[in-house]
Amino acid sequence: MRMRRKPNLMPRLANCSEYIIPAADAHCGAWLEVFSDCNELRAELGCGKGRFLSETARANPRVLFIGIERVADAAVVAAERARDAGLRNVRFIIDDVACLPTVFAPRELSVIYINFCDPWQGKKRAKRRLTSDGYLALYKNALSPNGEIRFKTDNTELFDFSLERFDALGFTTGVVTRDLHRAGGDDDDTISPADTRLGEMRAVMTDYEEKFYSQGVRICACTAAPPRE
Repeated sequence: MRMRRKPNLMPRLANCSEYIIPAADAHCGAWLEVFSDCNELRAELGCGKGRFLSETARANPRVLFIGIERVADAAVVAAERARDAGLRNVRFIIDDVACLPTVFAPRELSVIYINFCDPWQGKKRAKRRLTSDGYLALYKNALSPNGEIRFKTDNTELFDFSLERFDALGFTTGVVTRDLHRAGGDDDDTISPADTRLGEMRAVMTDYEEKFYSQGVRICACTAAPPRE
């Protein structure tokens, strides 16, 4: 759904400018030197209004979180949310996901979050999906050897496509569930309830996730680690 253009966008961006990185390459390769209170770097691609990023950042104060969002009208809401919460370990970049190579040095990220991205229905548009081969090549370069993608979606077609592409490009899947908020229960012997990643993926819902979950829609989720060279 297209977000309505905000007539007061520019002054609102100015009022939370501390949280917005103006130049995509400003800290490439040196994020943890600039933000020295943090010892780990993670990014959310298409962070929207920032609910997931801000709540996850609040729970992990030693981790630096970078939200990448191409729609300025959504990014400003995310930046205001982080500012109003007084979070010091969150920053935002208003740009397309394709900017990753200029934003992060090779192996600089420990986690990439992809939450409820556009499924881009149809074969002709499949290459635009954030789990298509071109994007996975970017993630492989940006992730550390022990890093991983954490992916959530309500779209089963996109989930199947993503699992297929992870496997084809040599990524190793860890957690894989088609019902995230029930996975690891007494009736599920595929995932250990003690898996900490499962708990982290459940801990904070995005706005879309909460909406879908309240409607009884099952949430698909997985982790995928890049191939080791």
